[in-house]
Amino acid sequence: MIAGVELTKVYGSGETAYPALRGVSLEIRPGQFLAVMGPSGCGKSTLLHLVGLLDRPTSGRLALMGEPMDSLSDAQRTRMRREKIGFVFQAFNLLLRHSAIENVCLPMGYAGVPRRERELRAQELLERVGLGSKARSTPLELSGGERQRVAIARALANRPSLLLADEPTGNLDSRSSAGIISLLGELNAAGMTVVLVTHDQQVAQRAQGVLRMKDGVFE
Repeated sequence: MIAGVELTKVYGSGETAYPALRGVSLEIRPGQFLAVMGPSGCGKSTLLHLVGLLDRPTSGRLALMGEPMDSLSDAQRTRMRREKIGFVFQAFNLLLRHSAIENVCLPMGYAGVPRRERELRAQELLERVGLGSKARSTPLELSGGERQRVAIARALANRPSLLLADEPTGNLDSRSSAGIISLLGELNAAGMTVVLVTHDQQVAQRAQGVLRMKDGVFE
């Protein structure tokens, strides 16, 4: 599913250069549920952004699903993200004045899915995450845990093979956090590859394996 070799990422240049990643190699198999742990600033979110094609490495090689990513154009990377990868972020990144179902429909619109199919699929996804009755509610009318469930439904909208979650429980209380992690576990049990970035040991315990980072490298 994911193969990275000697990935580095340096921000800035000269005296202000900051190496966020210092030669990281990893391999993630299809269907795996993996947690990446470490303190703030250790490089775990940077790694997730590289794997999710939101950023490019300064050096090193990356392949997703057997396809090298190094030479892809920006348009090809965008298409890969849209078709193969779902993202869940700590800050939810929902459109606050749009309903839950409108938020879930959004990525399908970019993918060219017909409107009626978008709405049917979005409703099914909201029901899957336990929010079918709140499809017309805006994020402003939902709790933190409910907003994150909408964000997960949106991440699943284009039926990705890979789900990346960056601190998805960081803004949630313990009960909501447990619900989100259980949901990610269910998605993984259904065959989806899940990579979860967290600093919470209890959250990481739900994963099948843990990669620990410190100062831009794996410990």
